[in-house]
Amino acid sequence: MAIKLCEAALDAIKAKAAVPAYDRSQLKAGILHFGVGNFHRAHQAVYLDDLFNMGRDHDWAIIGAGVMAFDARMRELLAGQDFLTTIVEQEAESSSARVTGPMIDFLAPGDRVGILARLADPAIRIVSLTITEGGYFIDPATGRFNPEHPAIAKDGETPHEPQTVFGLIVEGLRLRREAGVGPFTVMSCDNIPHNGAVARSAVVGLANLSDVGLASWISSEVTFPNAMVDRITPATGEREKRLCAQDYGIEDEWPAFCEGFRQWVLEDKFCAGRPGLEHAGVQFVEDVTPYEHMKIRILNGGHAIIAYPAGLMDIHFVHEAMENDLVRAFLQKVEREEILPVLPPVPGIELDAYFALVSRRFANPKIGDTVRRLCLDGSNRQPKFIVPSVADSLAAGGPIEGLALESALWCRYCHGTTDSGQVIEPNDPNWPRLQVQAIQAKSEPDAWLAMSDIYGDVGADPAFREAFARWLGALWRDGAKATLKAYLDE
Repeated sequence: MAIKLCEAALDAIKAKAAVPAYDRSQLKAGILHFGVGNFHRAHQAVYLDDLFNMGRDHDWAIIGAGVMAFDARMRELLAGQDFLTTIVEQEAESSSARVTGPMIDFLAPGDRVGILARLADPAIRIVSLTITEGGYFIDPATGRFNPEHPAIAKDGETPHEPQTVFGLIVEGLRLRREAGVGPFTVMSCDNIPHNGAVARSAVVGLANLSDVGLASWISSEVTFPNAMVDRITPATGEREKRLCAQDYGIEDEWPAFCEGFRQWVLEDKFCAGRPGLEHAGVQFVEDVTPYEHMKIRILNGGHAIIAYPAGLMDIHFVHEAMENDLVRAFLQKVEREEILPVLPPVPGIELDAYFALVSRRFANPKIGDTVRRLCLDGSNRQPKFIVPSVADSLAAGGPIEGLALESALWCRYCHGTTDSGQVIEPNDPNWPRLQVQAIQAKSEPDAWLAMSDIYGDVGADPAFREAFARWLGALWRDGAKATLKAYLDE
């Protein structure tokens, strides 16, 4: 019978899973983290757990914070198990579990007073974020902060009653400045090119709406390191909870399953100090740009390349997509002919070898990642993961046929049915808009590329428009399977 995860049960659990080797009662908060999802708990929190197990940096524990309504349920479940999490690492040939304990509290969404009190606390020296690509209030086509977004405009009008993550950060920094307390570092851990610079634009841009002096202080005193983060971490469902109980005897209400691989490349720009993350495997560099381009375009772009044909072919799991000869060959051809050739070199990394590693990671049969998860939120992901590769290949005079087909597959997916006629449930925050455009694009392909907030100048390029229209027509006429075969046979 499985043992319910909690502090008191750790002695019994350690027979089957590693447990914290440190006294959690002695931990002190140093980090406030917004967005306590699976990725954060399987990535940043694991690095800190490693440090704490070394006997280091026990004053850098995590306080979680939620701002979305669904975070309330997460907070309730994690509080019921003393904020412990079971991390199940799964590789093709092995699996293992560990219980991590670097989080010591979780502030519920709506607890503005509690969150602001923590942000104002001098002990909090880093505020970190995993709020998804769509949470930064930026124009997808330009990457610039949008101060006219209704939520941001509201926080600008009532800065002392913030509702957004960035409103809370700005108000927290104002309280610190007024109290004579130094600033904290804002550390983004989201899959966005130049995520630190994007976070800086949001924080400074919002502050400018209400207090130019505060904005100037933030601009000069607060640091926003860029980072590249990587670990494939699927969503938790009943399957994962059942496997955690069945294989490791742990009843965890929200375990995080992930691959064994993890990577974190980070700029060493911390205005209020930081934990010794280099001892846990974090790579500190002066410029993250080549690493983030590599990861976002090869791995995240690769996810998009396999996701939409697999979705249209009713394939459920990502490893099953990689077992499909057409999908796997599509990924190989687009990556090697259109993405890798326009990527800048990365210090110490051979891009072909990196892509081979990524392909093996995608094919991991145990990870249980779903095609639907990869198809999620294309309106925010395509401008970051796919469109830049198209733009760079066009500028270099290179091929764009495969990337045009990927865009056509996304458009066809957003129409809302698979090739077999199965209904695709809404899978994007902007699904109604995307579905309208996809329906129109069936007869007028340019209607899809006219979404300038997604495609920017790429959508107006004649070569890309022609290739997109041709492939979209083929998808409607012949289906995804035959269209992939036609592309591969070219």
